[in-house]
Amino acid sequence: MKKDIILAGVGGQGILSIATVIGRAAVANGMYLKQAEVHGMSQRGGDVQSHLRISTDPIASDLIPEGKADLIISVEPMESLRYLPMLHEGGWIITNTEPFKNVPNYPSDADLEAALKKVKNIVAFNAEAMAKEINAPRSANMVILGAATAQLGLPYEEFEKAVREIFANKGEEVVETNIKALALGREQAK
Repeated sequence: MKKDIILAGVGGQGILSIATVIGRAAVANGMYLKQAEVHGMSQRGGDVQSHLRISTDPIASDLIPEGKADLIISVEPMESLRYLPMLHEGGWIITNTEPFKNVPNYPSDADLEAALKKVKNIVAFNAEAMAKEINAPRSANMVILGAATAQLGLPYEEFEKAVREIFANKGEEVVETNIKALALGREQAK
């Protein structure tokens, strides 16, 4: 099995936490892992992307060639569209639909919605609203990850275990909130 994944969003949205959870789940299943991160101006709300490659076979490069990504996981809708050329024809996008309007020429909501509707294989929903419903507004990234778990080919329990590990130092309440967000996203994708 092999999955080439583009993770996309804006600084502060938790893209690297998503990468860490997927990476831990993959390694726990005996898979190889390569990751390349681009932080850019992430501290100022700039775009953040990560190439994440997992495979049962050794991986030579950490970068995904254009047109070869299996999956784009995005916490910001315009960022999901920015990396559309990276996706292969049968690939999937899992994205939040709530925009983070950090630039003056950000597309209109109607234009953004129309562009997302053109994507053949997409799971798009307002992850921020769902996270707020469970009083976890900072967990939209885990809601999106939950929605992506079915496309990743790894046991769901490994994602829960990884979430427990990476958030353990923040206390049991934070762990349980993120587990709940993960489950909520998984249910949304069904």
